[in-house]
Amino acid sequence: MKEYEINEGTLAIIANGKGKSRIIEDSNNYVVDQSPFDVMEHSCKYFGSSYEGRKQGSKEVIGANYKLPIIVEDGRNLVFFPTTSIEDEECMWIAVNKIKTYEPFDYNTTKITFYTNQFIIIPLSYRSVQNQIFRATRLSYIINERKKKSN
Repeated sequence: MKEYEINEGTLAIIANGKGKSRIIEDSNNYVVDQSPFDVMEHSCKYFGSSYEGRKQGSKEVIGANYKLPIIVEDGRNLVFFPTTSIEDEECMWIAVNKIKTYEPFDYNTTKITFYTNQFIIIPLSYRSVQNQIFRATRLSYIINERKKKSN
């Protein structure tokens, strides 16, 4: 089976059993035989970098060391943030630019609604989601500002 590449329609990559992911796109939902991390790693390579390179770049730009947002492809502003440590098998990746709203749902869970009005409920506190969105947005903003300066 062909490996999945993140694209402009990708909203979220969710762990779906060992070595599998549920992909949520604008108009599709399906399961692939790759872990969420494998999807991220393959997509970074597909767009000409490595996950490790993207991670180091994020670390330098925003000055954080853990749960780093990743710019999978900057020309199309494909920026994702992890919900947990990437070593965690339950780690999900969410496209920050596709989020319409997010709100506390239940004890330590957050409902994220995308611009397509699809939603997911993730096992992460509202404050943690807010922090991850802030970091991913900041990374995207700084990179876009640097690109403007170099033009």
